[in-house]
Amino acid sequence: MVPQDHLLRKIDSAIDFKKIYEFVEDLYCEDNGRPSVDPVVLFKIVLIQHIYGISSLRRTLEEVSMNLAYRWFIGYPLNEAVPHFSTVSYNFKHRFNHATVEYVFRWVLKAAAEEGYLDTEAIFVDGTHIKASANLKKQAKKAVPKQAKRYTKELFDEVNKDREEHGKKPFSDDSDKKPPQEKETVVSTTDPESGVFHKGEHKKCFAYEAHTQLATSAILSLVFTSLPAMSTTA
Repeated sequence: MVPQDHLLRKIDSAIDFKKIYEFVEDLYCEDNGRPSVDPVVLFKIVLIQHIYGISSLRRTLEEVSMNLAYRWFIGYPLNEAVPHFSTVSYNFKHRFNHATVEYVFRWVLKAAAEEGYLDTEAIFVDGTHIKASANLKKQAKKAVPKQAKRYTKELFDEVNKDREEHGKKPFSDDSDKKPPQEKETVVSTTDPESGVFHKGEHKKCFAYEAHTQLATSAILSLVFTSLPAMSTTA
């Protein structure tokens, strides 16, 4: 019932999850207490949550209960009840410490790299705004030249390139001959380098825009390092 090319099948064939037993062995007692939920199952459940972007652990266990591929991945047949979300949450909150999760992450990352599944060429960019130390009331209006839209120029160049390839005379671009249009903008008299920021329910203020670039491996590190906090969400 689970397609051979399913993502979870590929993950299961690439990673030997039995090694998790070695990482958490000292966190369990062999001759005291009631039988516990298989630690491999616990890690696989949280892995499903993050791979498929499920909002909460409670919702994840509901999805695991109904989804054949998820059940196959954790090794639970249809007639067996999946672990309760509070059990999974408790283990990641009280049993698996930060060092354990970090160790498991590094092992998964190493296994993925050895199997050729890790590509560090992809770069992810995230933008955010940093509030400037400038009073919004201390501002002035200033006329600045409008910048031509880059897409318009790219489209113009593309059209001319096509015309030249077909032996036609290219269109002349006289946009540079025209005086630049101006627009009125608000600048801070305290910090002229900043700009006005106002989005959604945020209070209007002077701010800077910051961009952060992360490689694929760095993104994975941030996700796995935050597993304990994220996985306890109910």
